[in-house]
Amino acid sequence: MTKKMSISTSKTSLVLFLCQIISALDVPLDLSQPPTITQQSPKDYIVDPRENIVIQCEAKGKPPPSFSWTRNGTHFDIDKDAQVTMKPNSGTLVINIMNGGKAEAYEGVYQCTARNERGAAISNNIVVRPSRSPLWTKEKLEPNHVREGDSLVLHCRPPVGLPPPIIFWMDNAFQRLPQSERVSQGLNGDLYFSNVQPEDTREDYICYARFNHTQTIQQKQPISVKVFSTKPVTERQPVLLTPTGSTSTKVELRGNVLLLECIAAGLPTPVIRWIKEGGELPANRTFFENFKKTLKIIDVSEADSGNYKCIARNALGSVHHVISVTVKAAPYWITAPRNLVLSPGEDGTLICRANGNPKPSISWLANGVPIAIAPEDPSRKVDGDTIIFSHVQERSSAVYQCNASNEYGYLLANAFVNVLAEPPRILTPANKLYQVIADSPALLDCAYFGSPKPEIEWFKGVKGSILRGNEYVFHDNGTLEIPVAQKNNAGTYTCVARNELGKIQNEVQLEIKDPTMIIKQPEYKVIQRYGQVSFECIIKHDSTLLPTVTWLKDNDELPDDERFLVGKDNLTIMNVTDKDDGTYTCIVNTTLDSVSASAVLTVVAAPPTPAIIYARPNPPFDLELTGQLERSIDLSWLPGDENNSPITSFVIEFEDALHEPGVWRYQTEVPGSQTTAQLKLSPYVNYAFRVIAVNRIGRSQPSEPSEQYLTKSASPDENPANVQGIGSEPDNLVITWEPLKGFQSNGPGLQYKVSWRQKDVDDEWTSVIVANVSKYIVSGTPTFVPYEVKVQALNDLGYAPEPSEVIGHSGEDLPMVAPGNVQVHVINSTLAKVHWDPVPLKSVRGHLQGYKVYYWKVQSLSRRSRRHVEKKILTFRGNKTFGMLPGLEPYSSYKLNVRVVNGKGEGPASPDKVFKTPEGVPSSPSFLKITNPTLDSLTLEWGSPTHPNGVLTSYTLKFQPINNTHELGPLVEIRIPANESSLILKNLNYSTRYKFYFNAQTSVGSGSQITEEAVTIMDEAGILRPAVGAGKGYSEILFATSPVMHTVRPTFYKVQPLYPRIRNITTAAAETYANISWEYEGPDHANFYVEYGVAGSKEDWKKEIVNGSRSFFVLKGLTPGTAYKVRVGAEGLSGFRSSEDVFETGPAMASRQVDIATQGWFIGLMCAVALLILILLIVCFIRRNKGGKYPVKEKEDAHADPEIQPMKEDDGTFGEYSDAEDHKPLKKGSRTPSDRTVKKEDSDDSLVDYGEGVNGQFNEDGSFIGQYSGKKEKEPAEGNESSEAPSPVNAMNSFV
Repeated sequence: MTKKMSISTSKTSLVLFLCQIISALDVPLDLSQPPTITQQSPKDYIVDPRENIVIQCEAKGKPPPSFSWTRNGTHFDIDKDAQVTMKPNSGTLVINIMNGGKAEAYEGVYQCTARNERGAAISNNIVVRPSRSPLWTKEKLEPNHVREGDSLVLHCRPPVGLPPPIIFWMDNAFQRLPQSERVSQGLNGDLYFSNVQPEDTREDYICYARFNHTQTIQQKQPISVKVFSTKPVTERQPVLLTPTGSTSTKVELRGNVLLLECIAAGLPTPVIRWIKEGGELPANRTFFENFKKTLKIIDVSEADSGNYKCIARNALGSVHHVISVTVKAAPYWITAPRNLVLSPGEDGTLICRANGNPKPSISWLANGVPIAIAPEDPSRKVDGDTIIFSHVQERSSAVYQCNASNEYGYLLANAFVNVLAEPPRILTPANKLYQVIADSPALLDCAYFGSPKPEIEWFKGVKGSILRGNEYVFHDNGTLEIPVAQKNNAGTYTCVARNELGKIQNEVQLEIKDPTMIIKQPEYKVIQRYGQVSFECIIKHDSTLLPTVTWLKDNDELPDDERFLVGKDNLTIMNVTDKDDGTYTCIVNTTLDSVSASAVLTVVAAPPTPAIIYARPNPPFDLELTGQLERSIDLSWLPGDENNSPITSFVIEFEDALHEPGVWRYQTEVPGSQTTAQLKLSPYVNYAFRVIAVNRIGRSQPSEPSEQYLTKSASPDENPANVQGIGSEPDNLVITWEPLKGFQSNGPGLQYKVSWRQKDVDDEWTSVIVANVSKYIVSGTPTFVPYEVKVQALNDLGYAPEPSEVIGHSGEDLPMVAPGNVQVHVINSTLAKVHWDPVPLKSVRGHLQGYKVYYWKVQSLSRRSRRHVEKKILTFRGNKTFGMLPGLEPYSSYKLNVRVVNGKGEGPASPDKVFKTPEGVPSSPSFLKITNPTLDSLTLEWGSPTHPNGVLTSYTLKFQPINNTHELGPLVEIRIPANESSLILKNLNYSTRYKFYFNAQTSVGSGSQITEEAVTIMDEAGILRPAVGAGKGYSEILFATSPVMHTVRPTFYKVQPLYPRIRNITTAAAETYANISWEYEGPDHANFYVEYGVAGSKEDWKKEIVNGSRSFFVLKGLTPGTAYKVRVGAEGLSGFRSSEDVFETGPAMASRQVDIATQGWFIGLMCAVALLILILLIVCFIRRNKGGKYPVKEKEDAHADPEIQPMKEDDGTFGEYSDAEDHKPLKKGSRTPSDRTVKKEDSDDSLVDYGEGVNGQFNEDGSFIGQYSGKKEKEPAEGNESSEAPSPVNAMNSFV
């Protein structure tokens, strides 16, 4: 297998010359000219606060310009600041930071002005800001305890830096944490786990923030993750971790990179897929990153706006999120103003056109001053985005600035008008030598300058005639292009430049070189291991060019191995090994061109015994031509060795040595059993043939070429294809066609006869004969007139057959007339129909493409607030005279106008037409929140509709209870004034679910409703929920406002589920019991049961029967601090049951006591105790009066140690340690230090936390001496850490 490549450096020269063609010619620096800014710092300039600040501003001009600066809009006097200097002969500022300066002191907006006697140029506004890399805020990170299979998000929350830092996660060993579809980093830097696994347990999840500008890295404190296992692990359908909700929006700027992200939780790990609703993702610009969780679209444009949907799916289901993307655009150039050089008395224009979204505004400045207040210039007239100059004089020289801006940015361009009177000068060096390869383009430069602009003429030879005709292309910058240079094009060329002030000429030399060719290419080789192989590469080149030959292996340099021997025209590999297998390429380079050829080397093992070797066939040989005729010839050959694989076919190729020497093209293919072929020929071709044999292994090398056979010339058989006539300007007709290929010319002297005439006019054909080109331009035509066009091929022997005619048109111009009689008929609040009268076809001046209706909202009639005008455009194709305007906003004022469109652009707009849309129904309220649930009340809060679409008259609230079998209770309707935003419903049933329907009304009607459900809380005594409709009647419900009540007969409506299922099991666990609730969809009167057991245990499930068809149950007699598994089933449904849920009971606590203060037995007991105490007091009083003494034992009993049996002050029960969720302070009965500094979490049972652990000291009676001493010492340190003042860096960062 071989591959051949040819690269001509002359094509590179062509690109360079064409770039010069479109660039403005520079004024030589020895001539007077206004300043031009040549270099400046970026608009957003972030500097390193540790280094000197260099703000660049370089400019050229004659005389050399002087420089000045403004800072924050006022003059910046650098002489008054010792830290600031300006470079000599430059406007660049250097602010010395390294010798005591503060970068923050020089933060601001800078602008440079370069000025000389001919004008003033200004730079962009350069916003200088020092970079910032603040420290991480100290925080106390609690360990993350996660159940296996659950999702987890580790938040990074890096400090806000300038520019923003790069986030990555590593461990303590500075190794990056592995990421996958299950574990990945989000765009915000957080680490997302779709589901955690036991191997995720570690204590060194560390988030790092790298600030590239200051080359610093900040580290967050390590995060600990502990995964505890529960068997079995419950699989879950996908849930989006980010973004939240079902929809979101994103705005991106044109040309930026659009990044959209979706990360989902679920088990198994969900797979993410992206689509664009109503369209395709843009090809070649769309990339998927982060395991397809991130959609990346580069170089976005307005066409990329739309809805992008991410879909997360696993085996249990899917979830999706729609991101509405709007692409806005900062201003970008359509036509930037360019420098204008005029002679006195000439006319000219400066054009400044920019686009953006929203459309940018254009403003002009003259020498840095708004043009409205600049000195008057009678030669200047401003017309929107164009400045027109008429009869300029030398005083008209100035620098003009165009500023295009919108809310997303601005563009500023300087363009000078330089009025000069200068004779021509040629800037290209004299006698410059150009060398090109034959049959490639030649470009001869003639850079010039003069004012007025000189005319350029080219001559061949010193005294030759002027060059004309279509074989040459004359470019505006003076360059002469010869599209296909031949040997006879070599010689001396003279360029002449002249204007009214003088004339000058210059000579250049052109040499044509022969192309470089590889006449013996490297061949495919199969070699046994440890053998020797050689590749040949024999070349033919121009004798004046020095070629260099380079060998590559697999498009890389040859291995540095002495086994590879590079000769003059070959490459030899000694002692071949398996790693030598690959593709070897020979590249030949000269200063003007490059060619290459490749071959594959296959290394095989040496067989232990001789085996059959299958290989490509040897090339055919002994080619012979017979039966020569004008249009056919017979070719015969002998096949080469087939190498144990039969030849299946022969491929015949031909070379046209007359037109394409060295290029072989496909002729035909014949079966492998055939060794002769009759070949069809074309006139005026110098044929040579070669044959390639093909077998199952591959293709042979080509045979040696046959002898050459030159066919006789003839007139062309065919005419050019794809003839078109399309005007590029309003006053021309460009006739194009596909030229005939070399062998289609049928003879020497190929030319084309181009003919045209105006259609439907009694006119003769106008014809011209042109060289072998593909385009002819007819000038001076009327605007948009049909023409008949034909192109006929001819050569030295005659014409081709008469060509067919095609219809073309001269160039289009913008339409002249706006549509009239524009009428608007408003159909409803969101739809209107617009009518207009068609414009006369003659005024269209081009192909009528349709009409565009521009319409925009002026203001909302309900809010009376104007907003930014965003014009919408609807295009109606063809000669349509009406259209519908959908998507209007109700109760709003609109304007519209209509324009006709042709291929050139849009015509003038019709006068603006004002129309108003009537009121409509409002959108749904923006939100409905139900808060503060109590036993018998709920609080409702709502937001007004985002789109009121009129004047709101009231709100309507409807609600009804729902029982456990999905039956709906009576519906209550309340009308609420429009100015209310909250409501309290009272006297509701406790532990009852209610469904609410809420909407708003205008005078037109009710809008869409928003629904919510809420549950009143369960009675504290654990009373089971009553059936719907039980308890209080709805007529007893109380409200915070005074709504109108409607009593509804309590009729129930059955909601049938789609299929039987039990879902959404929820548990609320205490120490020894748990409330189990669930949702059921299925047949009525199902008998439920609850099964439970210790999680992870292999014991049989325990079963409890639920009384009736209730959807909740209380499990009692549970062990505190134990993890349980639970599931719910239904009898009679083929053993149908729910998925498992796991819950954990709380640690042992003091039992919750019912209020016994009202119990009869308690009152009697308290009376008896009071009586007993009274008797005791009387006895004590008597004994005291007698002088009696207490024994020591009685004294100790009277003052029992409160640490042994502390009493709670609130309910009189014995005190116990609270669980981790009970954050009450220590009771007064507990023994505490005198300074009362013990924290609430310090009441642990561990003796180590109290002091020295098991080595602590005890009294003889067993009481602990060093109680709380260890904790007391720790307290001040922890307090200081939590209240640490922020550093100056953090304070600065918060400001940013």
